[in-house]
Amino acid sequence: MISVRVAIKFTNEPLKRTPVALQMDAEDHLVGPVLTDRAGIALFDLPPGSGKVLVSGVERFHGRLDGEIRVDLWSITQSANDSTGTPGEFPAGSNAYPGMTTRSVQVNGREILTDSEGYLVDPADWSEAFAKALAAHEGLVLNAEHWEVIRFLREHYADHGSQASVRDMIRHFRKVWDPERGSNGNLHRLFPIGGPQKQGNRLAGLLRTKGEH
Repeated sequence: MISVRVAIKFTNEPLKRTPVALQMDAEDHLVGPVLTDRAGIALFDLPPGSGKVLVSGVERFHGRLDGEIRVDLWSITQSANDSTGTPGEFPAGSNAYPGMTTRSVQVNGREILTDSEGYLVDPADWSEAFAKALAAHEGLVLNAEHWEVIRFLREHYADHGSQASVRDMIRHFRKVWDPERGSNGNLHRLFPIGGPQKQGNRLAGLLRTKGEH
């Protein structure tokens, strides 16, 4: 069972009769919408997985959907530009330098530039469509586990301002999955070209980590 609790930040006032829908990363269709009850809660009879929460048609959360997901908004009319309800910035702006070797990935008819290894030249160009296109180029078909790692990497960067280490990933996924699925070996099987830190960061639209060559 997945529950979504929607409230106003600071006052903690529940938002009643508010439409909430889920988009699981492994599925193409929306589940819902379901109206929140008097406590601001919408319930979904679904197993845990990676995906998005849309409140009134606007994405407000992306990551692992398991148990209760809390969505706190600054106001009822909060801008859709901030999907989590809290300030958070990802790196943006071109990282190109003279003589950089670049290549392009076709994403919805647009050429997105990466460096020679597939890292985005401008991290602001990241989208789910980019992740799918780059994965296909690297011979990888993204499943629910891949998306959970990608979401975790982006959330970790938003929270800490730095890329997650493999140790961070193992610690996290051993808790939310199980010791075997969250092991170093399984994470490297999921991301065979460079492991979860290199290939994972590329697919998550993050810059290469310190020490990568």
